[in-house]
Amino acid sequence: MSSSPKTLSMSQVLVCGATIVTLSMGIRHGFGLWLQPITQAQGWTRETFAFALAIQNLAWGLSGIFAGMAADHFGAFRVIIIGALLYALGLCGMALTTSPLMFTLATGILIGMAQAGTTYAVIYGVIGRNVPAEKRSWAMGVAAAAGSFGQFLMVPTEGFLISHFGWQEALLVLSVAALLMIPLARGLKEPGFAGNAPPVREQSIAQALREAFKYPSFQLLMAGYFVCGFQVVFIGVHMPSYLKDKGLSPQVASYALALIGLFNVFGTYAAGVLGQKIPKKHILSFIYFSRAVAISVFLIVQLTPASVYVFSAVMGFLWLSTVPPTNATIAQIFGVAHLSMLGGFVFFSHQIGSFMGVWLGGYLYDRTGSYDIVWYIAIALGVAAALVNLPVREAPIARTPQAA
Repeated sequence: MSSSPKTLSMSQVLVCGATIVTLSMGIRHGFGLWLQPITQAQGWTRETFAFALAIQNLAWGLSGIFAGMAADHFGAFRVIIIGALLYALGLCGMALTTSPLMFTLATGILIGMAQAGTTYAVIYGVIGRNVPAEKRSWAMGVAAAAGSFGQFLMVPTEGFLISHFGWQEALLVLSVAALLMIPLARGLKEPGFAGNAPPVREQSIAQALREAFKYPSFQLLMAGYFVCGFQVVFIGVHMPSYLKDKGLSPQVASYALALIGLFNVFGTYAAGVLGQKIPKKHILSFIYFSRAVAISVFLIVQLTPASVYVFSAVMGFLWLSTVPPTNATIAQIFGVAHLSMLGGFVFFSHQIGSFMGVWLGGYLYDRTGSYDIVWYIAIALGVAAALVNLPVREAPIARTPQAA
């Protein structure tokens, strides 16, 4: 009288998971709006602010591995609660600290750890365990689209809060909003994790890691995700200042980031749907190559509000649309038992790229007075990522009895 493990309803998983991602990703997508208010108020260089966000991306990526392990072992519910508390604490620290070291600890370490427990690696683990394989890529696209909607919704909201209440008060308001993720986490409390004993798995953590890191396709996915992180975080953090340096108003930057979020709702959803129908490696290759083309055209044409909005719409469609096919490919190759952990390792590569993109943006700007070199690097990396995704093998890995 054996029965399959109980699962949560797909609608419950998507509503709660997508709303958590909306809050977590929406808040962090607007951090670029604080670059100039904070550096001017504190008398810091842009590199100081950029370094803190670079550390945030590294902390997010590194913590994501362990958050994924914990979510696979104990369930996502507990991990999300800890992440929400860290998020609120980090935002308060970001508002109130006055030294670069404490700012980096709050903005970089605390918020980075918080994002690891409240975003894709953890949420996608729940989706992988509770959504049938034939709908998994689509469901991941819905969750990623929610993160994009969060950017569309939260970035203008954050701009409004800064302009009407001040940058410190805006951060304190967001710290309260982060706590809303705690009640939402109850909707992701999986029955199989109700007790202290984790579900029985065919592979240990060590076996799963050995298998993945020996598999060339896993390495190629990590390489591509590095480029994704470099491009999107550089643009998300530094484009508002780039546009202001070129004489455009701050409202143009706010609208540009909001457009990226709006169009990424469609892009991530489309990528999730297409991932059920065509090879996901082709989707990824197209996205990376298209980003390189879009950046090239953006730098060539005359810079106007209209050209910024067109660029933002195009980049928005390509922004986080890499997330559903990348994670769905991992689930397809290796299964879902260790999906949060393996997704965390791939995302760590993404965050190393994020670190390089945001830090190099500040570093090279302070030394050359221009972002041009970083834009050119982003173009070259886009072409490289398009090529490395083509050899990925998406078929489920063949395991021997010993390997399993």
